[in-house]
Amino acid sequence: MVRLGVDVGGTNTDLVLIDGQNRVTLHKVPTTAEDPSRGTLDALVEACTDAGVSPTDIDYFMHGTTIATNVALEHKGARCGLITTEGFRDILLIARHKRPQTFSVQLDLPWQQHPLVPRRYCIGVKERIVPPGRVLVPLDEDAVRRAVRRLVAEGVEAIAVCFLFSFLNPSHEERAGAIVREEAPEVFVSMSHEVVSQYREYERFSTTALNAYVGPRTSAYLDRLSHQMQQCGIRAGLHLMQSSGGAATHKAASHKPVSLLMSGPAGGLIGGIWVGRHAGAESVITLDVGGTSADIGVAPDGRVLYKHILDTRLGDYDAMLPMAQVDAIGAGGGSIAYLDSGGQPQVGPESAGCEPGPCCYGRGGTRPTATDCLVVLGRLDPDGFLGGRQRLDKKLATSAVGTLGGEFGDSLEAAALGAVKILTHNMVQAIELNSVRRGYDPRDFALVAFGGGGPMFAADIAREVGIPRVVVPLAPGLTSAFGLLATDVSYEVSRTVSRDASGIAIDELGASYRSIEKELLDQLAADGFSPARMKLVRFADCRYRGQGYELRTPVQSGAIDHALIGDLRRAFDAEHQRVYSHSSPDKDVQIVNIGCVGIGVIEDIAPQEIAAGEREPVPASVHRRDRIVFEVDNAPARLEAPRYRRALLRAGNEIVGPAIIDQMDTTTVLPPGFAAKVDRYGNLVIAVPQGGRA
Repeated sequence: MVRLGVDVGGTNTDLVLIDGQNRVTLHKVPTTAEDPSRGTLDALVEACTDAGVSPTDIDYFMHGTTIATNVALEHKGARCGLITTEGFRDILLIARHKRPQTFSVQLDLPWQQHPLVPRRYCIGVKERIVPPGRVLVPLDEDAVRRAVRRLVAEGVEAIAVCFLFSFLNPSHEERAGAIVREEAPEVFVSMSHEVVSQYREYERFSTTALNAYVGPRTSAYLDRLSHQMQQCGIRAGLHLMQSSGGAATHKAASHKPVSLLMSGPAGGLIGGIWVGRHAGAESVITLDVGGTSADIGVAPDGRVLYKHILDTRLGDYDAMLPMAQVDAIGAGGGSIAYLDSGGQPQVGPESAGCEPGPCCYGRGGTRPTATDCLVVLGRLDPDGFLGGRQRLDKKLATSAVGTLGGEFGDSLEAAALGAVKILTHNMVQAIELNSVRRGYDPRDFALVAFGGGGPMFAADIAREVGIPRVVVPLAPGLTSAFGLLATDVSYEVSRTVSRDASGIAIDELGASYRSIEKELLDQLAADGFSPARMKLVRFADCRYRGQGYELRTPVQSGAIDHALIGDLRRAFDAEHQRVYSHSSPDKDVQIVNIGCVGIGVIEDIAPQEIAAGEREPVPASVHRRDRIVFEVDNAPARLEAPRYRRALLRAGNEIVGPAIIDQMDTTTVLPPGFAAKVDRYGNLVIAVPQGGRA
């Protein structure tokens, strides 16, 4: 079986190809921003040539893409219309009365400044459904037709259909959707009961409108890529990484492109879990540092955690969909160092990006960045950046950081080290927010560091947080692409039931779960999975009666009876205790939503073992010795450190810091007191000395 994972980022497109003999081919090319599908296919052909296989041999094609993310963040989505219940056309503009600055009366609200649907394109029609799904006012089909014709005349490319209580009875939305397709077959249709069939009208409306907003461009891109794959003779269907960390087919993703909003970061989390598992670390914290941001995820026991359904946002917009618990902060190689208005030194979140980029790139950048500081400290090799393909200008970096030193009131080296420490501390705080403050002890985890910048900061971060070891994958810059091939195909379906656990009708609950499970099994069967490769994982969103928010709670498989309800009750008490440090076993539990995740199991990737060596690396692995700046006794000090070529390291080699380990896609920094060992799969496993803040 030949498998291909392609991760398209803003700067580079990464490919991982695994052939039938489990041989791995890695490939990295610049992203073709004007049409990412073209660059993807060109890179695919090159990777196949390197691997000695034909594109027609590819059996599984997995793709991670930022296209839906970029459309939403850059406000470049489709012109959208909204058809909703009469009297509720302003739900998207009113939102939840939450304000970024609570007491400001002049604040521009982001969801009003860049609305998904302009108010003039929000049209109400007569219809009304009330709990438990009873039709109070029939749908005015003529009004729907008039609304569609008016929106088409205005040039809309997508229409969202959102009616009140459609999650209890979708018949009106289904009929309205059919009318839209009759009147305007070329328009993208997004119906709320298909996108997110749960209560909370604003979040449901926002998610459905966001699906419509990103739908035309995303589905067009996927259709174009799928067509080009067929022209190349690729028989494998196109699969896409979802925000939840699972994969979806081309058809499912085109219908619900909002599920791709966090496609890239989710792939990195899955890749980090895979790396950690094969390095002997089940519980991992992932650190993916790029040029602009750092993505941080926490996976206890190798489990993907999910954000609370009301905390899932992208930029200015609410998206009530399952999203892996990955948080991004403005901390990367391009982060700019400066003094804020209060005279305090800061690094990020503003970034120099790729153009002009850091000053040392020589593309016109004038403001000092983290990359410039790393060059000044000697940690980045100006002649070996990207394997020597790009030379960094140390003089420009030194000049920029020297100016920074004048602003900070420090020497050149102290200013550079101070900026790196600030950026490191920003990442430490983000890791603590996602671990300690969520009830997880970092000392029980390993830090898996990847991306272009992760291994440069990981050792210092781990020491400060108290993480006992760091794992740097063999190919850090391609870990997200590996994650694409390490994930299973999965779909999630949920429905609102709003019943008390003490009085719920078991037969009704069982029928609802069976309906959801049948829908998922049918979808997986349509994707080509045999019953032996299908798994169902039930859950319920529960809360104590009187609470306003729910916690996701696992539901056991098997018969749905009173014993299962008792187990669910105890599981919810335990989860509430873990999250909030208290529980109320005497209070009734309300089951708000029920759902299930359907999983199509993909064959696991077996990592390749590398050649074994002695404890001491071969002399040729050290290509030179430099004087590198580290912090010693709270002050910068230049220490002589060997620079190793990672490609020449062998399993069993041990390296004691201070040392630098260079490779094409990253640089690993090993400060004094740290020791690294190469495991049999080529991972660098770094032992962190005790003495951090934990």
